[in-house]
Amino acid sequence: MQNPIVILPGIGGSGDDHWQSIWEGRWRAENRKVVRLSPPNWDEPRLEDWLAALDEALKHIGEPAVLVAHSLSCLLVAHWVAKRMAQRAAKRADKAWGQVLGAFLVAVPDPGGPAFPSQAASFQSVPRDPLPFATLLVGSQNDPYGSVDYVNRCARDWRAACVMAGALGHINTASNLGDWPQGQNLLTAFCAGLTSHCHFGKGR
Repeated sequence: MQNPIVILPGIGGSGDDHWQSIWEGRWRAENRKVVRLSPPNWDEPRLEDWLAALDEALKHIGEPAVLVAHSLSCLLVAHWVAKRMAQRAAKRADKAWGQVLGAFLVAVPDPGGPAFPSQAASFQSVPRDPLPFATLLVGSQNDPYGSVDYVNRCARDWRAACVMAGALGHINTASNLGDWPQGQNLLTAFCAGLTSHCHFGKGR
């Protein structure tokens, strides 16, 4: 797996013990091309700020990349696709934006669920349109932020593959996964199946 990676943490930014940060550190040590989302505020997320940060991350990486998202950033990807599609329809899309090879989305949260953080209200009304690139959703059977039914519905709406990784909570630092070898294997297999990148509007 040598694809460039854009790491998209959820609210709070994924601390040092989170599998995303552990993976990032290893990839950087291996001189892999990695960019991490850098919004103005991790704890009081505003959708427009995060959308702009994702645009910047893709422009910075400058070549087809795989998005590795956790929690709130899974919703960010869906909102970002919807925004880009609307811009394309209005012929206002930026030709210079980075290309997406695929998206690896872990622990999609349900904005309608009781545990969804109120400070992330701008991420609600999640778009249900199919994503125009290969996508794998990885869920947990006991995620307090998103039920199995919700994850499966997102997979159907987005025309994504879906894997339940077991009872891993929110698949975060509290899950005590370390470098999460199971997730590494899932990502490696996902990337191995990516044979060509997709531009917006071309579908899959």
